[in-house]
Amino acid sequence: MTITPEAAVPSSTGQDRPSGLFGALSAGALSDPAQLREIYEQPSAQARGKQVDRLHEVAQRLIACSPLVFVASSDAAGRCDVSPRGGPAGLVSVLAEYTLAIPDATGNKRLDTLHNVLETGRVGLLFVVPGRDATLRVNGRACVSTDPELLRQLTAVGKPPRSAIVVAVEEVYGHCPKAFLRSSAWKPENWLAQDAQPSSAEVTLSHLRDESLTVEMVEQHEREALLYRYE
Repeated sequence: MTITPEAAVPSSTGQDRPSGLFGALSAGALSDPAQLREIYEQPSAQARGKQVDRLHEVAQRLIACSPLVFVASSDAAGRCDVSPRGGPAGLVSVLAEYTLAIPDATGNKRLDTLHNVLETGRVGLLFVVPGRDATLRVNGRACVSTDPELLRQLTAVGKPPRSAIVVAVEEVYGHCPKAFLRSSAWKPENWLAQDAQPSSAEVTLSHLRDESLTVEMVEQHEREALLYRYE
């Protein structure tokens, strides 16, 4: 089965949607940072002080342990996107204390993140290590590189990628573990049963809204796509 782009519903920018509930709530929303500090305390000295502008040796070691990084980006109009990148531990290569590179393993070929980087030249990264509650945030300038010498070094996904996102590090911050502790994300006994949540195929089918497709057909397409995940 082939699921073609024509079967998909074009994404909306939100500009043509009625304001509805968001419009009502945004009318009275906060608009000044000072208003935030009226309801939130000041951050501690430690929370302020642990933000640095480079990848120190410990941060480099942590990145080498991470098989999963979430890449946040936005286009020139401010529309945001967060995309996961995964592979073996050390997927992301630290080239220097101010520079790292993320190989682009071929996925759905939409290239949303790469387009955004071309438009704005910035990304935000969140490094995750399975079983570890704390994460590492890295923000900075970015570009899309096809430099052959660089790509030959980035083989974590099985072979040299077609391109890589190179990040000039500006901010490095170690997040506290509260989000993962509250969510019990690493505790299998707290996970929902598979039949208690919509499957990937069900989500895809609901978005495509193509009456000629079935869940079984979409599941088969997903299985076939995973067979060629390194193409």
